Amino acid sequence: MDREGLQVVPEAAGPPVRKPRAAAFRALRAQPFRWYFAGQIASASGTFVQATAIGWMVLQLTGSPSALGLVLATGGIPPLLLGPWGGVLVDRFDLRRLLIGTQAISAALALALWIPAVLGTVSVPLVVAVMLLGGVVQIVDAPARQAIVGRLVPPGDLSSAVSLNGVVMNGARVVGPAIAGVLIATVGTTPCFAINAVSYVAVIAVLFLVRPIDDIAGGHSPGGLAEALRYARSRQQLWLPLAMMGLVGLLSFNFPVVLPVLAERTFHAGGGGYGLLSTVLSVGSVVGSLGVGLIRHPRRIYLVAAATAFGFCLAATAVAPNATTACLALVATGVSGFCFVTLASTAIQLHADPRYRGRIMALWVFVFLGTTPIGSILTGWICDTTGPRAALLVAAAAALIAAAAAAAVHTPPHPDDHSDARTPGPEIPEPTRK
Repeated sequence: MDREGLQVVPEAAGPPVRKPRAAAFRALRAQPFRWYFAGQIASASGTFVQATAIGWMVLQLTGSPSALGLVLATGGIPPLLLGPWGGVLVDRFDLRRLLIGTQAISAALALALWIPAVLGTVSVPLVVAVMLLGGVVQIVDAPARQAIVGRLVPPGDLSSAVSLNGVVMNGARVVGPAIAGVLIATVGTTPCFAINAVSYVAVIAVLFLVRPIDDIAGGHSPGGLAEALRYARSRQQLWLPLAMMGLVGLLSFNFPVVLPVLAERTFHAGGGGYGLLSTVLSVGSVVGSLGVGLIRHPRRIYLVAAATAFGFCLAATAVAPNATTACLALVATGVSGFCFVTLASTAIQLHADPRYRGRIMALWVFVFLGTTPIGSILTGWICDTTGPRAALLVAAAAALIAAAAAAAVHTPPHPDDHSDARTPGPEIPEPTRK
């Protein structure tokens, strides 16, 4: 799924201390985050190797973009139905233990694809089953991976950590599809699943070793999902990015469905062309995510600008006359699209109290990954009926509509001056710390 780059200072921390703008990598000064960062590089790369291989394998097995969209949609069904409740578990249980469990299960699912692929018995129903089980894991895994980042760095370095976490995921989009493209073109998709299974070892080992700086004991988060919804609704810095991401995530981030069809049916470039399109998109996304690390206050105007640029870049990709032009447009699409994603994710974490962060990030994952079933099906249908160019134009329209709507909404111009820590609200019991 091409959405993991979402893929993470407490509002009560007060105004951040001013530091040089060149310190975009300042979160790496914290040893727990450095270890987690290194483990994520290997694990995320393996994830995107497998994701690229699944997209190509399903298209070859079925020959239908609609079928591809349906298969990819299955992984989003569990998060769509149950995603927000995953955040309740994240806020109440030890994050490291949750993540060790989810990463181990994900490794087993990769092996469940690799073994039948070696035996020549892999089938679309098997892929659907693995995608569904993976979606169940994502209910807890996705918000937990987002939330733990805020507990591995001091509060003043959280914006840098969010940016670097996005860089890891988007860097994996460069390495993963590039490796998968070479493997698909030379030896096929089978080795991709083994690579993903092995890649989880690194992050599991790190999770056994790392100790969070901000480690809030489980079982002390206030209320449940309903309380988190009231909390988010009362804070404009939370609900606006969530609403924008809901629309953009639904229609604008379905690249795993669009790019294989664009490569094969529009540009007749085969598996290597699909890998190239995915790679250049990822190159742009790394630049976009890293650039956000220099911005300490992701304000509404930045979100509007990024969403607007994303819409125009998607439109440019849609009308590209050849693969070379499409690659150039996709670089700009990656920069603008993942500027928007990282800005929105950073804004949410900057303004979410740590005791609510798991549930707030579960809502974030819900509006982004949880929209995959509907978005993948719609995009596959559009590709089937009118082609991938039309699907990209619909994606562009969604981003531009989100930008226009956000521009018309009044929000505090300086979030720190309107911090919720300074606004009277419901009494929240102090958490017990380890």
